[in-house]
Amino acid sequence: MEIIVKDTVEEMSQVAARIVARTLNAKPNAVLGLATGSTPLGLYKELVRMHREDGLDFSQVTTFNLDEYVGLKQKHPQSYHYFMDENLFKHINIPKQNIYIPSGTTDNYEAFCAWYERRICECGGIDLQVLGIGSDGHIAFNEPSSSLGSRTRIKTLAKQTIDDNARFFASPEEVPIYAITMGVGTILEADRIILLAHGKNKADAVAKAIEGPVTSVITASALQLHRDVMYIVDREAASSLDMLEYYEWIQDNMVHAP
Repeated sequence: MEIIVKDTVEEMSQVAARIVARTLNAKPNAVLGLATGSTPLGLYKELVRMHREDGLDFSQVTTFNLDEYVGLKQKHPQSYHYFMDENLFKHINIPKQNIYIPSGTTDNYEAFCAWYERRICECGGIDLQVLGIGSDGHIAFNEPSSSLGSRTRIKTLAKQTIDDNARFFASPEEVPIYAITMGVGTILEADRIILLAHGKNKADAVAKAIEGPVTSVITASALQLHRDVMYIVDREAASSLDMLEYYEWIQDNMVHAP
């Protein structure tokens, strides 16, 4: 596990974008796992810039998103289909048929979840998974107490998650209480994972995920079991880490810093 601490969200986003770009340059038909929410917005903005100004090519890329709200149609302004299209997909040259986002309106969720898992495998698995982290330490919509071996499924959202996401809706009552999400086990099968976090409100979750015990109460802590994970955080999100000085020493002395 690598811990990269940056001063600003812009610097974080640039580091993450360089990792994505190196992945695509090494494997033009790479499979990317993507996240939504405010955290990866800077990353997507930088990837769009790289595409427009540096020619970063997405023409052979396949993407799988982590999750979607149950009950929201694709064109709903708060759906993750809409979010991804507005913030990334319509600005790059990725083929629409290569984009996979969980359906929040399927008639058969059990069958869809099984298909989503199969489709990831059929595409060769996820080469690079992008994650954020909830203030309670969850990844994707794998809320506290989720099985660390869980697969894509329907999950009831925790009150903390609903409260955190209410700012995107007109009122808390409008936030869906169910989501379809990749499981922790699904996420852990990615070849490489980068997790982004910024802000003081994420500091406790980041510290517990990195330095606490592996527990279903903090589903991000399961990343400790993965062979290739990088946390890219700002100083506020890193502020509760007991070993921050050590992580920064490692960062400063790396031969090939990201």
